[in-house]
Amino acid sequence: MLLAGGAALSLLPPARVLAQSGKADEVVPLWPGAIPGDRHTVIKPSIEERSRDPQHPDRWVRGVARPSLTVKRAAKPNGAAVLLMPGGGYGFLSYDNEGLEQAAWLNARGVTAFILQYRLPGEGWDQRALVPLQDAQRAMRLIRAGAARYGIDRARIAVLGFSAGGHLAGSLATRHAEATYAPVDSADTQSARPDYAGLIYPVVSLEAPFTHGGSRDALLGPDAAPALRHAASVETRVTADTPPIFLAQAADDDLVPVANSIAMFSALKAQARPAELHVFEAGGHGFGVRLTATRPASAWPGLFMAFGTSKGIFPA
Repeated sequence: MLLAGGAALSLLPPARVLAQSGKADEVVPLWPGAIPGDRHTVIKPSIEERSRDPQHPDRWVRGVARPSLTVKRAAKPNGAAVLLMPGGGYGFLSYDNEGLEQAAWLNARGVTAFILQYRLPGEGWDQRALVPLQDAQRAMRLIRAGAARYGIDRARIAVLGFSAGGHLAGSLATRHAEATYAPVDSADTQSARPDYAGLIYPVVSLEAPFTHGGSRDALLGPDAAPALRHAASVETRVTADTPPIFLAQAADDDLVPVANSIAMFSALKAQARPAELHVFEAGGHGFGVRLTATRPASAWPGLFMAFGTSKGIFPA
C-alpha cells in the first residue's frame, strides 16, 4: 500500500514524500537533465509500508524515476561522510531500515550521511546492468564536488551498503573508474572512488552457486550470459586500487549465504588490500541496526567505525 497521506503524496517522487516524514531534508537530484538509459517509460513512484508500528516505519520504495540523494547532516559534523545504499534485491529500496536508521547513528557520531535512492534496473532503462552503478558513481562525484558546501573532507567519504545495496557499494568500490555514462557537468571530473567501503550482509557473486538469484536476475535479467554474470560479480573486480573494505554478516543468513562475504574477503586478501571480515553466529538477514545489544551482531556499527578510524576516515 502507499504511504498514508493520500493520492497527492503518491504523485510526488519518493524522496520528497519520505523527506516529509520529519523535518525538511535537502534532496539533491542526481541528473540535472537527461538520465542515462532513459526510454521515457512511465515509472510510477510508490512507497509500501511494511510495519504495523507507526513508531517504527519500514517503508519499501519502488518506482525511482528521478534518482536522488537525501542529505542528513550531523549536529556536530566531524568532516567524514558516508554514502548509504539501501538493499532490496534490486527490486525495491529498504529506506527506513537501511537508510534513515543508518543515517541516524552516523549523524550521532558526527558523520554526514547521504541516502541514495538509485534506479531499479527492471523498471525500464537501457543497459539495465549499469543503471545502479551509474547512479552510484554520479552520487559519489556530486558529494565530492559539494564537499565545501556540506562541510566534509573530500578524502574521507565512505560508502555503506546492505544486501543488494552491498553489491552496489562493492561495485562502486571496485568499478569506480569504469566509464558507465557520458559526463554531464563539472561534477563528473571528480573521482567516484570511495575512500572506505562497508558491505553488510552483501550480495557479492552473481555467478557462484551461492549467489542470490533474485538480485542477479533483477540486475541483469533472468537469462544473462555467463560473461555478464562474471563481470558483475564484485569479487572478480578487486584490484590494487580497491579501497579498504569492511564486511559483516551472520552465519545463519538464510537469504544471502555468508559465502558471499567470505569470497569477497578472500579476493581482497589475494590482492593484498586492507580488509576486515566479521561473521556472527546469528542475526539472520536484514538486521540493520535493529538487533538488541545482547545479540553479538549488533556490534557491527562500532566495528565499522573502528576499522574506518584506523584508516583515517573517522576521527579517533
